[in-house]
Amino acid sequence: MGFEGEVWRLVRQEELLGEIVIDGSDFPWLNGRFVPTPTFMEVKPWFDESLALLEAEAYEQFDDAYDQISDTLSLVAPSGPVAEFLLHIIDDRAWFRWSEEPFQDG
Repeated sequence: MGFEGEVWRLVRQEELLGEIVIDGSDFPWLNGRFVPTPTFMEVKPWFDESLALLEAEAYEQFDDAYDQISDTLSLVAPSGPVAEFLLHIIDDRAWFRWSEEPFQDG
């Protein structure tokens, strides 16, 4: 199943924060060009912090920081919202994985 060209949306409630235009994949990850709306700047620090923690291998702190993203924002596939996602954004690039079912802990 090809995802290239699909547009996924990042939303906070009904408010669009940005769109991801898929241009590549490396299973289970999709990646693409991120096109933010001006409102994205309100949550951009969350993504900056979570990625910095991940790169520092501070995994427990990453989990806590990422909870703010996953508890507040939604990722919407062309077919509708996904149950769970792990999304990273740097500048105009985004990469993510998702699940139709909640992720299992552990």
